[in-house]
Amino acid sequence: MPDQPAPVPAPKRAPVSAPAPVSSPAPAPVPVDRLRFALPPVHADPAEERAYRKERLAGALRLFGRLGYEDGVAGHITVRDPEFDDCHWVNPFGRALSSLGADDLLLVDGEGRVRRGGHRVNELAFAVHAAVHRARPDAVAVVHAHAPYGRALAALGELLAPISEEACAFYEDHALLDGFAGPQDCGRIARALGPYKALILRNRGLLTVGDSVDAAAWWFIAAERAAQVQLIARAAGKPAAIDHPGALAARERFGTDLAAWVSYQPLWQGVEPENTGPGG
Repeated sequence: MPDQPAPVPAPKRAPVSAPAPVSSPAPAPVPVDRLRFALPPVHADPAEERAYRKERLAGALRLFGRLGYEDGVAGHITVRDPEFDDCHWVNPFGRALSSLGADDLLLVDGEGRVRRGGHRVNELAFAVHAAVHRARPDAVAVVHAHAPYGRALAALGELLAPISEEACAFYEDHALLDGFAGPQDCGRIARALGPYKALILRNRGLLTVGDSVDAAAWWFIAAERAAQVQLIARAAGKPAAIDHPGALAARERFGTDLAAWVSYQPLWQGVEPENTGPGG
């Protein structure tokens, strides 16, 4: 074969350096008064406040349905009517939580009689809520549902331990009713709650209150999650508790009803009426 010509190497190119970054001044800070930050609304008209509370109640019920806090016909949230004495709005008996709207809610008096609405009410369950509302005039909303981790912790008869920043919201601000109490023991349940935001009902689960539906619903969700973390941590080893000063400081920062209302807003945005789709 004839000799093949030797390959000619390609000429080397000089490395191309990246252009030097152009330094520009940062945008001016946005004035604080132009930054949006949601706060609980204030309504002077009782009718407007009623409509607002009903809308938030229906949304919280839909959220609880999505989170799996519904167990048959168990699970209720009540909110005090802003005008009618000893009357509260509540979800109807036997209706799926995830499908409820504001028009489905019942207005029920403290004796368990339906004053507005077209369905029956779970009278035994409502009696507990009515007793708590009577004992706690500051409690606008009361939540009790049969979520799994709260029930598991209640079966152990334990309080929420300050082993996470979130759990510290309940530090020295919740109680344990150490003994089974059914709906017929509604007065005993209300007394056990005392001035606190949450109660662990032995063998039954969690009950929470707040100065709004949003706050009470958030406290229930937060307590359920704290119970889950506590059970997981105990199963893995020996949890280390936050010390008393640190737990108190965390509670002061995260344990107010306003903090709960703010924390709940991202959850509300997922269930507010325009985001629920058909049946919401």
